[in-house]
Amino acid sequence: MTDKLPATPRALPWWKQKSLAEMNETEWESICDNCAKCCLIKLEDEEDSTVYYTDVACDLLDGTSCQCKDYANRETLVPDCLHLTPDNLDELYWMPPSCAYRLLHEGKNLPSWHHLVSGDKQSIHRMKQSVIGRFTYAAEVKEEDWEDRVVTWPLKKKM
Repeated sequence: MTDKLPATPRALPWWKQKSLAEMNETEWESICDNCAKCCLIKLEDEEDSTVYYTDVACDLLDGTSCQCKDYANRETLVPDCLHLTPDNLDELYWMPPSCAYRLLHEGKNLPSWHHLVSGDKQSIHRMKQSVIGRFTYAAEVKEEDWEDRVVTWPLKKKM
Protein backbone atom coordinates (compact mmCIF):
# COMPACT_ATOMS: atom_id res chain seq x y z
CA MET A 1 0.00 0.00 0.00
CA THR A 2 1.30 3.42 -0.94
CA ASP A 3 0.92 6.17 1.57
CA LYS A 4 -0.33 9.37 0.02
CA LEU A 5 0.79 12.65 1.42
CA PRO A 6 -1.99 15.04 2.27
CA ALA A 7 -2.49 17.71 -0.34
CA THR A 8 -0.73 20.90 0.59
CA PRO A 9 -2.87 23.92 -0.05
CA ARG A 10 -1.26 26.37 -2.44
CA ALA A 11 -0.79 29.87 -1.23
CA LEU A 12 -3.12 32.34 -2.85
CA PRO A 13 -1.51 34.84 -5.20
CA TRP A 14 -0.85 38.16 -3.49
CA TRP A 15 -3.69 39.95 -5.33
CA LYS A 16 -6.17 37.51 -3.75
CA GLN A 17 -4.73 37.94 -0.27
CA LYS A 18 -5.78 41.57 0.12
CA SER A 19 -8.43 43.94 -1.07
CA LEU A 20 -7.71 46.67 -3.59
CA ALA A 21 -7.92 49.20 -0.76
CA GLU A 22 -5.16 47.35 1.12
CA MET A 23 -2.69 47.43 -1.77
CA ASN A 24 0.32 49.71 -1.77
CA GLU A 25 0.99 51.94 -4.78
CA THR A 26 3.29 49.44 -6.51
CA GLU A 27 0.80 46.60 -6.09
CA TRP A 28 -2.07 48.83 -7.23
CA GLU A 29 -0.26 49.91 -10.39
CA SER A 30 0.74 46.32 -11.21
CA ILE A 31 -2.93 45.30 -11.37
CA CYS A 32 -3.37 47.29 -14.58
CA ASP A 33 -2.97 44.99 -17.60
CA ASN A 34 -2.39 47.85 -20.07
CA CYS A 35 -5.39 47.01 -22.22
CA ALA A 36 -5.99 50.79 -22.55
CA LYS A 37 -9.75 50.30 -22.88
CA CYS A 38 -10.07 52.92 -20.16
CA CYS A 39 -8.42 55.36 -22.58
CA LEU A 40 -11.24 54.99 -25.09
CA ILE A 41 -13.78 57.79 -25.06
CA LYS A 42 -17.02 56.70 -23.50
CA LEU A 43 -20.44 58.26 -23.94
CA GLU A 44 -23.16 58.09 -21.32
CA ASP A 45 -26.85 58.06 -22.17
CA GLU A 46 -28.37 60.86 -20.11
CA GLU A 47 -31.72 59.07 -19.81
CA ASP A 48 -30.65 55.65 -18.54
CA SER A 49 -26.93 56.15 -17.71
CA THR A 50 -25.85 53.41 -20.12
CA VAL A 51 -22.16 53.73 -20.96
CA TYR A 52 -21.15 53.30 -24.60
CA TYR A 53 -17.58 52.78 -25.75
CA THR A 54 -16.17 54.35 -28.87
CA ASP A 55 -13.07 53.41 -30.83
CA VAL A 56 -11.81 56.96 -30.26
CA ALA A 57 -8.89 57.15 -27.84
CA CYS A 58 -7.28 59.83 -25.75
CA ASP A 59 -4.50 61.61 -27.60
CA LEU A 60 -2.07 60.75 -24.78
CA LEU A 61 -2.38 57.02 -25.49
CA ASP A 62 0.77 55.39 -26.86
CA GLY A 63 -0.65 53.05 -29.48
CA THR A 64 2.29 50.65 -29.27
CA SER A 65 2.61 50.14 -25.52
CA CYS A 66 -1.00 50.91 -24.54
CA GLN A 67 0.32 53.25 -21.87
CA CYS A 68 -0.15 56.94 -21.29
CA LYS A 69 2.48 59.17 -22.89
CA ASP A 70 2.36 61.50 -19.87
CA TYR A 71 1.00 59.42 -17.00
CA ALA A 72 2.19 61.81 -14.29
CA ASN A 73 0.36 64.80 -15.80
CA ARG A 74 -2.60 63.08 -17.43
CA GLU A 75 -5.26 64.54 -15.15
CA THR A 76 -4.03 68.07 -15.81
CA LEU A 77 -3.74 67.54 -19.56
CA VAL A 78 -6.99 65.56 -19.84
CA PRO A 79 -9.45 66.78 -17.18
CA ASP A 80 -11.89 63.94 -17.97
CA CYS A 81 -9.24 61.27 -17.34
CA LEU A 82 -10.57 58.78 -14.83
CA HIS A 83 -7.84 58.21 -12.26
CA LEU A 84 -8.78 55.07 -10.37
CA THR A 85 -7.75 54.86 -6.74
CA PRO A 86 -8.88 52.72 -3.82
CA ASP A 87 -11.00 55.73 -2.82
CA ASN A 88 -13.11 55.90 -5.98
CA LEU A 89 -13.87 52.27 -6.75
CA ASP A 90 -17.51 53.24 -7.20
CA GLU A 91 -16.40 54.68 -10.56
CA LEU A 92 -15.61 51.18 -11.84
CA TYR A 93 -18.88 51.03 -13.75
CA TRP A 94 -17.06 53.14 -16.36
CA MET A 95 -14.45 50.42 -16.75
CA PRO A 96 -14.86 47.48 -19.14
CA PRO A 97 -15.95 44.09 -17.74
CA SER A 98 -12.43 42.75 -18.39
CA CYS A 99 -10.76 45.47 -16.29
CA ALA A 100 -8.57 43.81 -13.66
CA TYR A 101 -9.53 46.38 -11.02
CA ARG A 102 -13.20 45.77 -11.69
CA LEU A 103 -12.79 41.98 -11.70
CA LEU A 104 -10.95 41.97 -8.37
CA HIS A 105 -13.40 44.46 -6.84
CA GLU A 106 -16.23 42.11 -7.87
CA GLY A 107 -14.44 39.10 -6.32
CA LYS A 108 -13.66 37.52 -9.70
CA ASN A 109 -10.46 35.92 -11.00
CA LEU A 110 -8.01 37.61 -13.31
CA PRO A 111 -8.17 36.23 -16.86
CA SER A 112 -5.56 33.81 -18.18
CA TRP A 113 -4.02 36.50 -20.40
CA HIS A 114 -3.41 38.91 -17.51
CA HIS A 115 0.35 39.34 -16.95
CA LEU A 116 0.10 38.46 -13.25
CA VAL A 117 -1.39 35.08 -14.25
CA SER A 118 0.50 34.40 -17.49
CA GLY A 119 3.82 35.93 -16.45
CA ASP A 120 3.96 37.72 -19.80
CA LYS A 121 3.03 41.38 -20.31
CA GLN A 122 2.52 40.77 -24.04
CA SER A 123 -0.10 38.02 -23.66
CA ILE A 124 -2.91 40.59 -23.46
CA HIS A 125 -1.94 41.91 -26.89
CA ARG A 126 -1.50 38.45 -28.44
CA MET A 127 -4.98 37.52 -27.19
CA LYS A 128 -6.33 40.74 -28.76
CA GLN A 129 -7.63 42.03 -25.45
CA SER A 130 -6.01 45.46 -25.79
CA VAL A 131 -6.81 48.42 -28.04
CA ILE A 132 -3.69 48.02 -30.22
CA GLY A 133 -4.66 48.55 -33.85
CA ARG A 134 -8.33 49.15 -32.99
CA PHE A 135 -8.67 52.88 -32.32
CA THR A 136 -8.40 56.37 -33.76
CA TYR A 137 -7.05 59.33 -31.80
CA ALA A 138 -9.54 61.95 -30.60
CA ALA A 139 -7.70 64.69 -32.49
CA GLU A 140 -8.61 62.88 -35.72
CA VAL A 141 -12.37 62.70 -35.07
CA LYS A 142 -14.78 65.59 -34.58
CA GLU A 143 -16.59 65.37 -31.26
CA GLU A 144 -19.97 65.46 -33.01
CA ASP A 145 -18.94 62.26 -34.84
CA TRP A 146 -18.13 60.27 -31.70
CA GLU A 147 -21.63 58.75 -31.59
CA ASP A 148 -20.91 57.23 -35.00
CA ARG A 149 -17.84 55.50 -33.51
CA VAL A 150 -19.64 53.42 -30.84
CA VAL A 151 -18.23 49.87 -30.66
CA THR A 152 -18.97 46.80 -28.55
CA TRP A 153 -15.63 44.97 -28.67
CA PRO A 154 -14.28 46.61 -25.47
CA LEU A 155 -17.19 45.06 -23.57
CA LYS A 156 -16.40 41.51 -24.62
CA LYS A 157 -14.25 39.59 -22.21
CA LYS A 158 -12.33 36.44 -22.89
CA MET A 159 -11.21 34.67 -19.76
